[in-house]
Amino acid sequence: MKWAQSVIVTLRTIRTLSTIVTCHARHRRMLVRFAGLGLGAATLTTVAAASGNTNADVLTPFLDVSSFMAEPVTPLSTLVKDKDDMKVKMEMLIMKIQADFCRALENEEDPSNRFIVDRWTRAEGGGGVTCVIQNGKTFEKAGVNVSVVHGILPVDAVRQMKARGKELIGKELPFFAAGISSVIHPSNPHVPTVHFNYRYFEVTQENGEKMWWFGGGTDLTPYYLVEEDVQHFHSTLKKACDLHDAGYYPKFKKWCDEYFLVSHRNESRGVGGIFFDDFEMHSQEDCFNFIKSCAESVIPSYVPLVKKHRNDPYTGAERDWQLLRRGRYVEFNLVYDRGTKFGLYTPGARIESILMSLPVYAKWEYMHSPSDGTPEAKLTEILKNPKEWI
Repeated sequence: MKWAQSVIVTLRTIRTLSTIVTCHARHRRMLVRFAGLGLGAATLTTVAAASGNTNADVLTPFLDVSSFMAEPVTPLSTLVKDKDDMKVKMEMLIMKIQADFCRALENEEDPSNRFIVDRWTRAEGGGGVTCVIQNGKTFEKAGVNVSVVHGILPVDAVRQMKARGKELIGKELPFFAAGISSVIHPSNPHVPTVHFNYRYFEVTQENGEKMWWFGGGTDLTPYYLVEEDVQHFHSTLKKACDLHDAGYYPKFKKWCDEYFLVSHRNESRGVGGIFFDDFEMHSQEDCFNFIKSCAESVIPSYVPLVKKHRNDPYTGAERDWQLLRRGRYVEFNLVYDRGTKFGLYTPGARIESILMSLPVYAKWEYMHSPSDGTPEAKLTEILKNPKEWI
């Protein structure tokens, strides 16, 4: 296809201009590695039209990358050629979710603070787009990371998967993983932290058979408990789940409470949400549509809470409590989190993106315990005894 060849030629031309380019686009500082944004700012439909191709399958909004924070990881010609492949569908979805969420957060931030966009590549295969705001007015640190990687599954990752019941056959197994992961650490202690992660995984067995599954979830970590906020959060997630199966929310809410347990503290990381893994019980398309609904529920579940509390007054003592709770957040992420472990096991792992979830500031005090009857004690009680919110 002539137009596809023109895409490749254009990309090669752009890559010769520079390996690292700093530019300004829509008042956003963007750090672009190994690719220019000249083509990323255009749509695939524009490229196709310029080459004289009017095929209806090519001129589809699905392949419009103009709104993304950066150019997709996979070459544009491959995205078009394999547009019906689940790997492509997942990459396009997470790139869109990243852009939508980043812009929703920017709307709540001081106009002088915009996401730094870092597009990176991985020598072993694939790459990603990491978007970060740091030391903003509303968000002390907000990270939204997309990764699309492939290669040979590390031995430690194989061991981890087998422990979950995956029957993997072979020693050197090709894999593909695409996911979006985000953690938002607000400046104001009355705005909760949110985390979400949605991912797709493929492994090719020694006999050529492909295994695939999805996973992910969204969960909330408040520093001060406002029950109506938690109810809103859970209700929004339940609504997304119920579009597909009324049994999903209670099942995945329970799984979330169990997964985000900080065992050595005997308390939950937050007030939960939904969490699931090895999701493969229906057709690939049905599973993908469920993931899409969950990912699209993040903005309506969380951003209203930011709007509500970002300008709330707070004291130095409340700030100290926020930093102490962040310490517990760090403990979970470094000791228990499955995604962090997988990232660290993966050859060529990009440590800065993996540890993006960690806050700028956190605090530990020896034998700290909140006083009885305080808001801090109320939250601690809930964390030790998870409850039903809706």
